[in-house]
Amino acid sequence: MKSPSPSQDLSGVVDVEQAEAALVEHYPRLVRLAYLVLPPSLGRNRRVLTAHALTQRALPRSRRSGESEVIPVQRGGDGRSGDPGYAYMRLRVIGTALDAGLPLRWRAWPKRSQLPPLLPQVWGLRLFPRSGGADELALDQGLSALSGPARAAYVLRGLERLTDSDVRNVLAATGVEDPAAALAEADGVGASYKLLQSPEFDPCSLQARPTDLMRRRQHMKAAGVALAAALVCGALLGLPGGGWNPDGAAAPPYAKNPAGQAALDPGQLTRAAPAAWKQSARTDFSVWPARGGLVGDEALLRRALAVWARPGESVQVSATPGTAAGAPPGPAQLLFAGEVDAARVVLLYDGLRVVRYAEPKDGTSGAALDFARVDGATSAEAGAVVVNRVDGNVRYLTAPWVGGVSLRDLLKPGAGATPVKRDGDGVTAPFASPAQARACTSWNTLQLRDDAGVNRLSSDLGELVPAHLTAGRPQAPREATAADWSGTACSLTAARSNGVRSVNSWQYARQVLPEANGPAAWLCTRADTWRGPGSRVLAQFKAAGAAAVAAKAEDSAACGPRKPLVLAGVRWKSRGGNWYLLGGGSRGVVSVAMSGGVPSTGNTLAVPTKRDARTGLTGRLADGTKVPTLR
Repeated sequence: MKSPSPSQDLSGVVDVEQAEAALVEHYPRLVRLAYLVLPPSLGRNRRVLTAHALTQRALPRSRRSGESEVIPVQRGGDGRSGDPGYAYMRLRVIGTALDAGLPLRWRAWPKRSQLPPLLPQVWGLRLFPRSGGADELALDQGLSALSGPARAAYVLRGLERLTDSDVRNVLAATGVEDPAAALAEADGVGASYKLLQSPEFDPCSLQARPTDLMRRRQHMKAAGVALAAALVCGALLGLPGGGWNPDGAAAPPYAKNPAGQAALDPGQLTRAAPAAWKQSARTDFSVWPARGGLVGDEALLRRALAVWARPGESVQVSATPGTAAGAPPGPAQLLFAGEVDAARVVLLYDGLRVVRYAEPKDGTSGAALDFARVDGATSAEAGAVVVNRVDGNVRYLTAPWVGGVSLRDLLKPGAGATPVKRDGDGVTAPFASPAQARACTSWNTLQLRDDAGVNRLSSDLGELVPAHLTAGRPQAPREATAADWSGTACSLTAARSNGVRSVNSWQYARQVLPEANGPAAWLCTRADTWRGPGSRVLAQFKAAGAAAVAAKAEDSAACGPRKPLVLAGVRWKSRGGNWYLLGGGSRGVVSVAMSGGVPSTGNTLAVPTKRDARTGLTGRLADGTKVPTLR
């Protein structure tokens, strides 16, 4: 083997053929370089294979067979004449060997040289250089105590016979941050440079020994068991059962069980008789008949059930707060299947939830799945379900007992109701919804007249089932009218998308304003949810036809049937420019007092104050119990 010049110039360019010639001619020396720079902690067998792999991968790749690639060589070398091809290959080998010695980190993607080599591979044998004497062992221990850059500096100085200046240039070219520190660290190992030529450090002159034969047998048995288990699992997953195509946008099937399979079978869907609601003791979603032009489309129903059970990544899934979005526990009830606008829509009911599946008419991509909790619904709350929303408009499917549908604007209580047309399946014509409106200039509500002639108001709050609007004392609320909500309709924006079941508006106190400013009213609006927790309460002060929020609370029993008590206060400015602290309490509150002030003789209070005054209110019941303000 021709030995390379001890120092080469790192300037100029090297083509692929020149690098390949240097690799073939100086392969044993380059492998020895890599072996010495690699950390001894790898073990001699892996160190040998890694040194060969790094040296073989150091050769640059050409774009096409027979076509040379011009590669710039990094400048800043040792400054002597020599073989630029060897200098380039040495630089590549040293750099990858240093990278291989870096520790793996969780947050950093590993470099190729940090991973075990793919080639060469040796099975059933351990390869290692011939053993040396005590001096070689001492040198190997000394090198193992050095850092990677220090080992490289020692090897370049001893094996390559480079000057310290040349060593610094080579280390800097490989990306070492502090070459001078690496040289200083290498000085701590004795200058036994001749030992670097020893067979102890020659990865091309190797001895072979078998691996642990007993452990190999154990590994073979374990591999056989794992392979058998994999084959069994693959056979189970490959059993026939519908597959991907007929399920549209659904994800791959999960493990099957009888109840789960029945829930996915469109033939197992329950359907109420068309006149079941007339004889039933209950009037809720369980007596809705199946309607729509696609109730017989088994392919559509199968896709809807499959997506419900396992929605794929492309499915847009939404659920009201507190509503489980899991698979059906058993066969569900079909409420509707038909084409609405540009979509095919399926409505299902499982006794706890109403589920809406929608897909475009021209395919299954972009499917949507919506869940709403409706357990314990009454006829007032099961009167309508959203079938589609388009461009701020909404369509409803109405209950079979709904005899008439009209639209009322709560902000215009004096205006008459506008009739809403329905098709033969009970689907309404589209109308503007306040659910996503930014400005509160109108508030359209659905007025449903049942078979007994009772009119009920329901408001769209952005969910599948509209919220039932009531008015009056919490212990005995009544059906609301547009007049009951004319001043407080805009407060319904605070209840959007919260899983609201019903909203009650209660005028709990009236008050005559100071300085002959006219009457005022105190109202409490309570939004109750299907899930129980999450109720929202607003206390509002209404004067001169406008209402302002005085206080609000969440998860409070105030204004509800269990605690029909409320007290709120507000700073108010009269037409004369004077400021007052006003307070209003519900029935049962016999006095209201400002903090440190004289209590009133009644459930309202009006005392002069300053605009920026901060003070609290306290009310008392007849037995002396304190009633705090709503907060």
